[in-house]
Amino acid sequence: MRDAEPNSSQESADLTNCDREPIHILGKVQSYGCLIALSADWIITYASENCADLLGLTAKDIVGSRFSDVFSRETVHHLRTKMQVLSYQTGAARLFGYPALEDDRLFDISISQSDQNIIFEFEPRAVTDRKDLDRSTVRALIERVKRHQKVEDMAREAVRAIRLMSGFDRVMAYRFNDDDTGTVIAEICQPDQDSYLGLRYPASDIPKQARALYLRSPLRIIADVNANTHAIHPALDPNGRPLDLSLAVTRAVSPIHLEYLRNMGVAASMSVSIIRNGKLWGLFACHHQSPRYISYELRSEIELFSELFNYQLAQVELTAELAETDRARLLHDRLMAQLSGGRSMFDTFEVLSENIREVVPFDGAAIFTEGEYKSTGSAPTEEEFLGLARFLNTTPSGQVYQTNALSTRYPNVEGFSDRVAGIMALPVSRTPRDYFVLFRREIAESVNWAGNPEKPVELGPNGVRLTPRKSFDAWREIVRGQSAPWRSAEVRAADALRVTLLEVVLKMADERNAARKQAQNQQELLVAELNHRVRNILNLIRGLVSQGQEDARTLDEYRSVLEDRIFALARAHDQLTETEWSWVSFRSLVETEINAFLTSKASRVRITGDEIDLSPTSFSTLALVIHELVTNSAKYGALNDSSGSVNLDVRLQPDGIAKLAWREENGPPVQAPKRRGFGTTIIERSIPFELKGQADARYHVTGFEADFVLPSAHVRPASATKHSAQSLISDDRTEVQLHGHCLVVEDNMVIALDASDMLSDMGAGHVHTASSVADGLAILAKHTISFALLDVNLGDETSIPIIEKCLELGLPTVLATGYGASKDLLIRFPTTPVLNKPYNSDSLYRMVSTAIRES
Repeated sequence: MRDAEPNSSQESADLTNCDREPIHILGKVQSYGCLIALSADWIITYASENCADLLGLTAKDIVGSRFSDVFSRETVHHLRTKMQVLSYQTGAARLFGYPALEDDRLFDISISQSDQNIIFEFEPRAVTDRKDLDRSTVRALIERVKRHQKVEDMAREAVRAIRLMSGFDRVMAYRFNDDDTGTVIAEICQPDQDSYLGLRYPASDIPKQARALYLRSPLRIIADVNANTHAIHPALDPNGRPLDLSLAVTRAVSPIHLEYLRNMGVAASMSVSIIRNGKLWGLFACHHQSPRYISYELRSEIELFSELFNYQLAQVELTAELAETDRARLLHDRLMAQLSGGRSMFDTFEVLSENIREVVPFDGAAIFTEGEYKSTGSAPTEEEFLGLARFLNTTPSGQVYQTNALSTRYPNVEGFSDRVAGIMALPVSRTPRDYFVLFRREIAESVNWAGNPEKPVELGPNGVRLTPRKSFDAWREIVRGQSAPWRSAEVRAADALRVTLLEVVLKMADERNAARKQAQNQQELLVAELNHRVRNILNLIRGLVSQGQEDARTLDEYRSVLEDRIFALARAHDQLTETEWSWVSFRSLVETEINAFLTSKASRVRITGDEIDLSPTSFSTLALVIHELVTNSAKYGALNDSSGSVNLDVRLQPDGIAKLAWREENGPPVQAPKRRGFGTTIIERSIPFELKGQADARYHVTGFEADFVLPSAHVRPASATKHSAQSLISDDRTEVQLHGHCLVVEDNMVIALDASDMLSDMGAGHVHTASSVADGLAILAKHTISFALLDVNLGDETSIPIIEKCLELGLPTVLATGYGASKDLLIRFPTTPVLNKPYNSDSLYRMVSTAIRES
């Protein structure tokens, strides 16, 4: 940048010049409406010159007249009645489609208060103005916004809605940053327009007084940047003061702003305020490439949408702030639990750092206490930190110190600037100063400005002023020596953390002994519980080892039986572990045992009746019982040959108990065992002894039978396992993939949005929507469409011409109708799939598949 000689004109042309422009008292109105102002006793004090064009009233002739001498008694009565609302609301009262002149002409009327004046603004209401947008549509659109929980996603949905309501070519959501610059966070525009998404605009683009007006008057439209404006007569009142137009909806705008819009190639614009907690959070900015006027009534519905959006934004951001507060409180509780146990912050530094990272992200951390230093991650060395500590000692005591540009405050950071750019220091003692410090590395931020934000100074008709820049191409600035900024929520969390750490330091000595004793008691309980469980397992294994000896005739047979029983317990334990020692399906237990031992004979075991789950305490017992039943049947019973079968019937009783019936049939003849082995003992005595249930085993020649009763404490109806057809459908979705441009013709705005989303999910690159035959045919003529979804009935017309054009072009087409596939429709278009309303993504997917397959 070259040096320049001092120049008094240039020196006075700073950014505050724009801030001083009196945009609320410009004394003119735009051409789409006229203005009449009254005194408190209803004498006309001001009138805009275009009252002659719009009302047939000459401004100079009516100023000083009684309002009732100019308008009829009925009109005066209605306007006085409507003014009642001004006593309990801010902003303007509104009257839509009112015959103010008692003829065929209708007007939308705004009524507002300006100092001692009452301002009436009249906008002629054209017969062709849209009337299909009502409160229910606005509510439906805001419901789509409410489906999102991220601000950026909400903004994207909102700009879609405002574009649909307003018809502007481009709609952007613009969020103000902490430095008053603004960033475009969401945008929808015409395919041939350059995108402004992600660009940052300098604070001077929206001067301070303009921001103040956006708070007072949330919506402003400029219907034509090149249209004539009309002066208000007189320019000054008898006391020499101009009329304050802060709340006037027809207020003319600054010539500088009009020049700014022309430089952007914008012919019409509309701005809608996004307000949070009484502050200007951002704007919805709407641009059109040709003049565009929308009625006051429609603008009011858009303003209502923005107010509902503001409420939803506040809810989402408040939820996020409360969540951050909760995380900070949980961090406090965790740290108190961790640090009140006798260990110092220095000893628990690593754990402490990881807990803090969950609330305040950082790249490095360090602790400096009692002359000792420890660090992790991207941090200074101990020698480097000693100098930094002396700098921190000069900061106010008892406060968190933070900066995201340490080099601007502490020049010696150059020695470790490759590791540290931002710092947040928490003093955790009084004397001497001890610190817990968080560090952030440099982020070479790439800021994409909408044109070079440096506005040239030039002399204009109004003196020295900053002129709007003429280029809005992306202009990149690289910012170095800075880290990511510390957010206000992070600073609040750090201050709460500082208090927590101080509390820990003060309490640590008193709590150390108590915590050590508590830890010792807990350890003793844990050892006792572990000892108890290990002894139970060892006793069970010892019983299997000792009692199973009587059943075996050889050592190999004994080893095999013992091994099978232990593996049955192991399988049961695996199933319990998989469910985290929760309830387990009885069927899974039986099938696991059958598959483990019977392999090819598994199909000969039938499980009938009710599906039940078993409690963890009963599962091991039932595993041994089922194991013995299965192995005995395979060795001696129905499953010993090729013809026998087993039926296991399960019945859940009204009182909650479960009855199990084991029936073997068509096997070899059965006889009772001559001696009672350990396997028989498990079958007959385990359930009564372990679960307080019942067991009855009978050895009939025709087959072994056993009945069991399981108490209600150990059984419950099985939890349902859902196998929906939906999953099958979703698995096939890769078979059909839309591409390119698709067309949706639908006269209901919300249905069109839903259909657009569904087609986008199927792969459509861009979905065009139309609500009339003319718009649909225009899209077909302009774009190469790959698929069309057409609503047959479009209010006062049908989409038959579009259907015929799509079929002529050979496009895959689906017809949507709320009247069903009528006979006439099927005769006229026999090969075109018909989709009945209401429909969802699955039914639409099937129809898209059919249309593509048959095209």
